[in-house]
Amino acid sequence: MESSFKHRVIDIIRLIPHGKVASYGQIALYAGLPRAAREVGWILKASKDDMPWWRVLNNSGRISIEGNWEADKGLQRRLLESEGVEVSDDFTLDIEKYRWRITPAEAKKLQLPAEEIDHIIQKYSV
Repeated sequence: MESSFKHRVIDIIRLIPHGKVASYGQIALYAGLPRAAREVGWILKASKDDMPWWRVLNNSGRISIEGNWEADKGLQRRLLESEGVEVSDDFTLDIEKYRWRITPAEAKKLQLPAEEIDHIIQKYSV
């Protein structure tokens, strides 16, 4: 049985627009488990679902694919660049320039408790 957290993570990643990025921690927060950034990475690594996985990176703006992963840093970089995201030779980017910032309406659609929505809006809203 697959977890509802996994499904929420996948649904949220599918919402990230073309040319935008989000951090693992940001996705975890939006999915209702703010301290589950590592789990978001594990879900991405294990998932065969059709989603724009390349739009998720660490919060410092660094592409950090490691280990036994079918994709690599070069592929993630090329996919991001194909969407207009500028990635440096050291696989970093200005995350604040490209960060997807959820709107209050989008946050409410996630059906999180009101206090979590307030926290999301304060931390990552436009």
